Amino acid sequence: MAIEQHKDVESGEANGLQCLQEPFIQPEGAACKEVGSDKSVENGSIGMVLFSTLVAVCGSFTFGTCVGYSAPTQAAIRADLNLSLAEFSMFGSLVTIGAMLGAITSGRITDFIGRKGAMRISTGFCISGWLAVFFSKGSNSLDLGRFFTGYGIGVISYVVPVYIAEIAPKNLRGGLATTNQLLIVTGASVSFLIGSVINWRELALAGLVPCICLLVGLCFIPESPRWLAKVGREKEFQLALRRLRGKDVNISYEAAEILDYIESLQSLPKTKLLDLFQRKHVRSVVIGVGLMVCQQSVGINGIGFYTAETFVAAGLSSGKAGTIAYACMQVVPFTILGAILMDKSGRRPLVMFDPEIFPSCESYCDQIYIAAFSIGMGPVPWVIMSEIFPIHVKGTAGSLVVLVNWLGAWVVSYTFNFLMSWSSPGTLFLYAGCSLLTILFVAKLVPETKGKTLEEIQACISS
Repeated sequence: MAIEQHKDVESGEANGLQCLQEPFIQPEGAACKEVGSDKSVENGSIGMVLFSTLVAVCGSFTFGTCVGYSAPTQAAIRADLNLSLAEFSMFGSLVTIGAMLGAITSGRITDFIGRKGAMRISTGFCISGWLAVFFSKGSNSLDLGRFFTGYGIGVISYVVPVYIAEIAPKNLRGGLATTNQLLIVTGASVSFLIGSVINWRELALAGLVPCICLLVGLCFIPESPRWLAKVGREKEFQLALRRLRGKDVNISYEAAEILDYIESLQSLPKTKLLDLFQRKHVRSVVIGVGLMVCQQSVGINGIGFYTAETFVAAGLSSGKAGTIAYACMQVVPFTILGAILMDKSGRRPLVMFDPEIFPSCESYCDQIYIAAFSIGMGPVPWVIMSEIFPIHVKGTAGSLVVLVNWLGAWVVSYTFNFLMSWSSPGTLFLYAGCSLLTILFVAKLVPETKGKTLEEIQACISS
């Protein structure tokens, strides 16, 4: 089967556009009969898809706890271990350095040992990191632990959205993929809230809980059927697909479509980094890298890593109160709202309507900024990243995109304290300017992916 036919692998439709042209409500027996169509998904079981997503996003929760750890613990760690501002800034930003290394290796690891295997390895690094932080007596072991957790979440930040995109039917893919961002901000918010009432060593131990949940849950969910098909494990591929679609659903057509598509990809040469800059891939790379640069340039990791100090600078009398406000604004209700809107309004409008231009030295403007990020620029780049690359370049391209994201996160998190010391208004207005540039970038270059199969998205980008 030629790639140009753009067959709907994930939904099993031989021609997705043809079915899209048919009435939404059809007489019984007139609907598309393929296993993967929306009608079949409704008739089949999505219980395992939902459970698998729930397990995978335990990794996202771990991601959030790592990112949120430094905000409520800054004063206590500096006092207990006698750290200077520069030393704590290094500690806070080391998670992003580790994540950059994790990003570089994430694609290869995920392609070589599978999506579940990559999640296991990343969880092992996170557990080691949390234990190192807990037993720290000085800055060296503290920094080492922070680096290990960073490496783990660097891998997680790539593999979780990819796994969800590969197991989800197209009509649920956007919403399910958004749960990745939802659990990231939930994890960060839980760290903020718990860190306000327990000490920093106990908070490190609490970080082990989602790691253990992920390791246990991975024993009960299937591997990505697409990856199993790609590496030639056909029997396991059939079993995984059946578990995801339900025992009463005929998966033969969908399985044949996936195998045919994978076979067509096997004839393509192995992708190297320079291959991404060929004309057929360059637009996808520009979109993926550009969105990650935009996400970091609005300053979210600076505000997130050092929440308490940021809200004090914005006029609140208590940094702890600002931390709690940040936690509430992220999860209730704005990230959940973003998840609901992802498959209704589409990806582009969530970014185009961007009140992130409001960060300022007023606490209420900071809260508007946080809410806007939780709806738009937080989840959208990760969802689009999992959709825009063909499967045969996804590993290499994903590593590049995630690396750029974490490089930007390191620059923002390391420089934030110094910029705020220079000028609080100037720093926040700098991020506001980057938000305006983000709107222009999305308007000019980023396509809408809502309601399209991965193959249709490729056709749109290549046209």
